[in-house]
Amino acid sequence: MRRVKIYDTTLRDGTQAEGVSFSVLDKIEIAKELDKLGIEYIEGGWPGSNPKDMEFFKKIKNIHLKEAKIAAFGSTRRKDKKVEDDPSIFALLKAETPVVTIFGKSWVLHVERALRTNKDENLRMIKDSISFFKKRGREVIFDAEHFFDGYKDDPQYALKTLKVAYEAGADCLVLCDTNGGTMPYEIEEIIQKVQQNISSPLGIHSHNDSGVAIANSIIAAKMGVEHIQGTINGYGERCGNADLCVVIPNLQLKLGINCLPEERLTSLTHLSHLVNELANISPDIHQPYVGKSAFAHKGGIHVSAISRDERTYEHINPSLIGNKRRVLISELSGKSNILYKLKRRGEKLEDISLSKEVLSRVKKLESEGYEFEGAEGSFDILVKKASGKYKKFFKVESFRVSVERRENERVISEATVKLKIGKRIMHTVAEGNGPVNALDNALRKALEEVYPELSQIHLTDYKVRILDSKAATRAKTRVLIESSDGKERWGTVGLSTNIIEASWEALLDSIEYKLLKER
Repeated sequence: MRRVKIYDTTLRDGTQAEGVSFSVLDKIEIAKELDKLGIEYIEGGWPGSNPKDMEFFKKIKNIHLKEAKIAAFGSTRRKDKKVEDDPSIFALLKAETPVVTIFGKSWVLHVERALRTNKDENLRMIKDSISFFKKRGREVIFDAEHFFDGYKDDPQYALKTLKVAYEAGADCLVLCDTNGGTMPYEIEEIIQKVQQNISSPLGIHSHNDSGVAIANSIIAAKMGVEHIQGTINGYGERCGNADLCVVIPNLQLKLGINCLPEERLTSLTHLSHLVNELANISPDIHQPYVGKSAFAHKGGIHVSAISRDERTYEHINPSLIGNKRRVLISELSGKSNILYKLKRRGEKLEDISLSKEVLSRVKKLESEGYEFEGAEGSFDILVKKASGKYKKFFKVESFRVSVERRENERVISEATVKLKIGKRIMHTVAEGNGPVNALDNALRKALEEVYPELSQIHLTDYKVRILDSKAATRAKTRVLIESSDGKERWGTVGLSTNIIEASWEALLDSIEYKLLKER
């Protein structure tokens, strides 16, 4: 099987995305996970450009990575300056990484307008910078910035920059579509021309401004390019870089080109979610391969088919990349969706009327505004009620919430809850940083003495959706709550024209789901 080396630049190019910032500890954690995945190169940043990157390079030296090589990124020497006297070159050397990635200009427009120098001096800058690091034992990767635009403008000069870099000792020449405007057919034509003129190992670095970064990377690999650059989740400046979470499985599972040890591909979904979490960015649920919805099935006909053979509506087995199949429950569901869900929950399916009853209830509730796609906890409770297996653990006598702002103090929410557990009346009061938090605290306070397992639960997400904005303050509000006990996550839903009542309904379902599961 042919092998392609993966070069990850999440920690440098990825951080240039709007809204993305990693602490040094975040970068260390991501580097460790990339190493576990089997990524060959990790670009850590641009030493000298900021103190954070210098600290990263200092700390990463003391961490043992089994697979990955750390690369420091920087530019060629400045014009009309000796390479030995250039502080940016010295900063790259000081990073003490085994790999140095040097970018240089290959487009005459940039040479003359951005660098404000001439073509010959630019070639000397490339040669001097690469030679400097090769003499000091570094592996050098040359990023030919704006190569495809440069080739379209002046092919002879663009090729000359590659030849100079190769003759200076560069270990790999990376063709960069820096502006992200090159079409896949152009990538193919230009790489073919480069291969006819240059015998060096080649790489590709694609940006996504035209939405084809992944396609361009795959075409390059198919043509024999052996070094692919990209970022986790496609983070990057403007519209981002080639998304390695899509590039890697496409190469490995579709083209038979080896990128990672086969058994490690199952960690890809986890890594995608971890990077999103550290960047404090909500995951794209529709992201190919690793997105939550990538293998989610909603239509009844689809679910009926995958129940017989998953290949009918899935291009790969989701477990290969660490994802999982999901069947959604909604008004579009058929009997197959319900049967699939019931079977997964271990329900016996002799009574087909149960699935019909559950489906009828789901469609009725969703017509009112409920949604069960992200509320599997509420769906479980609905199933138990329909099957006669529902047990009521407590009865709500009343609840009340007040919001008060005292002079020169913060706003305080206070909730009072009155419950009946067997013959006991539990009457509790609790404060919170908002009305829902106060209700949650009061509810737990009343129940945890009798049901101590509820202390394991914490809310992980809270979403509010106004269903009919034209109705203004009279509109129905749907609340989705996600809860976790440290082992499992589940969603519950509430609906009302009163946001507090909708939240209370979702809270109750969250508690009841845990009790029904445990008891």
